Amino acid sequence: MRLLWIFIGLIVLGSCGTRVPFTNDLREEFGLDSEKSLKNVQFYVSSTITMSIIKESGTQGTNESGALVQNSSKDEEEIYIYPGTPGVFEGFGENGELIVRFETGVGNVLRFATREGMTSGRFYLLAEWERNKGGKLEYGNREYYATTASGQAFLQVLKKKLQRTNRKRRVVKGMKV
Repeated sequence: MRLLWIFIGLIVLGSCGTRVPFTNDLREEFGLDSEKSLKNVQFYVSSTITMSIIKESGTQGTNESGALVQNSSKDEEEIYIYPGTPGVFEGFGENGELIVRFETGVGNVLRFATREGMTSGRFYLLAEWERNKGGKLEYGNREYYATTASGQAFLQVLKKKLQRTNRKRRVVKGMKV
């Protein structure tokens, strides 16, 4: 009975795939050049993407008693996309980048592209990166800043290896005179 459970466990583990970086080499290997073929691929994000937007407003003036009054308010909104979050291909950008959607809603897409000078071919989060500020990007038709650590996030796909072997076996009994 114990061997049966071990056998079942090995089958389940063997049927799982591993997440690998989505690269141009992988695209070529699987012929994923068209929008139609990429729409069938399940994408995942490799590491946490954190985006935030901060709105500050305020007024200055005097009150009835002549005191100087300064009112200010600050609204902060953060969006987290955690590692392993599944996403779907939405389309190609104007420079060939991949547009991926992780949630529904107008404009709720992120862009991923390969980086110049990097030989890995991975598709990293695309933003206008500024030193000590993060990356400016558009999400949900609003301008957000992604943290510097979010710049290390790249697209992954699940890759499985399936192998089937068909065997025919027969035993020859021999011949007698």
